[in-house]
Amino acid sequence: MRWTSLLASSLLCATGVVAKKAPVDTFAGFQAKQLSSTPIKIEDSGYQKLVSGSPRNYSSAILLTAMDPRFGCQLCREFQPEFDLLAKSWTKGDKAGESRVVFATLDFNDGRDTFMSLGLQTAPVLLFFPATAGPHAVSSPEPLRYDFTNGPGPAEVVHHWLSRHLPGRPHPPVKRPINWLAWMTSITILLGSATALFVAWPYVLPIIQNRNIWAAISLISILLFTSGHMFNHIRKVPYVAGDGRGGISYFAGGFQNQFGMETQLIAAMYGILSFSAISLAVKVPRIADPKTQQVAAIAWGGIIFLVYSFLLSVFRMKNGGYPFSLPPFM
Repeated sequence: MRWTSLLASSLLCATGVVAKKAPVDTFAGFQAKQLSSTPIKIEDSGYQKLVSGSPRNYSSAILLTAMDPRFGCQLCREFQPEFDLLAKSWTKGDKAGESRVVFATLDFNDGRDTFMSLGLQTAPVLLFFPATAGPHAVSSPEPLRYDFTNGPGPAEVVHHWLSRHLPGRPHPPVKRPINWLAWMTSITILLGSATALFVAWPYVLPIIQNRNIWAAISLISILLFTSGHMFNHIRKVPYVAGDGRGGISYFAGGFQNQFGMETQLIAAMYGILSFSAISLAVKVPRIADPKTQQVAAIAWGGIIFLVYSFLLSVFRMKNGGYPFSLPPFM
């Protein structure tokens, strides 16, 4: 009996020693919390437990934010949904915890001491703590900080940033929920547009098949492009400029320069010349009265002569060596 008691005591002592030496898997506890609600909402104590475990056989991405409206952190409110989406997608795609990554959020109201210890004056701040033990351990335990210089960034960008620092591990993709409202709105607009087109088609078809409309569109396009419309967009030219004497210059010197208003004036002159030539060739021959026809021919011919004379004078303003001219704009 005495030997039996002694043996039992020895076994209990050995079991206690083994239990004390058995390492506690901190990641398993956090992973269990992640599976029920992710990212994990932590406080100062949770932050210390998550990052101060030495050695850490897991990695952690911790978002330090300030969601209270008193702080007016618009960037925090914009980024928080993207971080939540990333954490939920990652955890759902890695339920077994093979990547060994913990996603957590620490709000300023719950972690003032942590913010002060880190010397943070702004939010949000996303810190990534790499593993310091295990097959994916790194030499430096210092955290990496995500750059918010270009704005909050979507979940996919942050996912790519994390994946670069988690080589050799699963990287579950970001899966956005289906936006049913956007789908229903798009389908409604599509069906409404198709119905409106079906009803209006008998009235729209004659307009589409009208040769005069297509001729007008073609003529306007030709006038715009021949007058230098694309040149203005490519060179970003000014609309007008000063002439150095307190006035405004509408035409730029040289054939390689021009102003925005100059393009419009040249296009207007081209348009008047084109309309006059078309009227002289098409409309005037159809006039039945000979005297009226003669007056119209002289009028349209005079308009062409005057506008073309002014156009040649513009060419001479841009380049004094231009040799051609017509009265009255000599």
